[in-house]
Amino acid sequence: MSEANISLRKVVKRYTRGKQTVEVLHSLDLEIAKGEFVALMGPSGSGKTTLLNLIGGLDQPSAGEVMVGGERIDKLSSGKLSSWRARHVGFVFQFYNLMPMLNAERNVELPLLLTGLSGAQRKQNVAAALSVVGLADRARHKPSELSGGQAQRVAIARALVADPTLLVCDEPTGDLDRSTADEILGLLQTLNRQHGKTIVMVTHDPKAAEYASRQLHMDKGKLIENG
Repeated sequence: MSEANISLRKVVKRYTRGKQTVEVLHSLDLEIAKGEFVALMGPSGSGKTTLLNLIGGLDQPSAGEVMVGGERIDKLSSGKLSSWRARHVGFVFQFYNLMPMLNAERNVELPLLLTGLSGAQRKQNVAAALSVVGLADRARHKPSELSGGQAQRVAIARALVADPTLLVCDEPTGDLDRSTADEILGLLQTLNRQHGKTIVMVTHDPKAAEYASRQLHMDKGKLIENG
């Protein structure tokens, strides 16, 4: 697998709304080492999710360089960027984004359907991912039959199933109670420390940020403090 080190140089992101152009990120520089667990904090509208989307290849900058694992992803075509994401990045969102009609193992399998893996290999990878998140016994349960914490564990298993080097998490515990949130954050910490996953997590929650190895703070499109 490629190195998951992340390097942003003079990154600018602008959006056009009608006749108005809004600059969300202002000439931003950032380095994240392979194997770091970084919490990205700041008020709403500070640019956290925009930055996260650039790192995960969900969006591209208006100017500047975005390099992940030694590859200039800002230079990739949309097709190549989609392929790159499938190989290298796992996504975890606040509201799980599970397919309600599919059981846990089918939800986890979804990213693998775009690969050339055989059915047997996909099944093996799915079982391993569910085991890592402690849900091997819930493989046949649908999302409606799971608690919020279990649903988020399924979402994390789905993010892990293709064995990415980078996990991108946008408010992964924002919909969970404190106790369940701590369980999920502990799982992310284990994935970082024991499995070597690089994790970049947006959060509003200072307690969640404490699980990270480094905290970054954003305000008005700029990094204002490196922790």
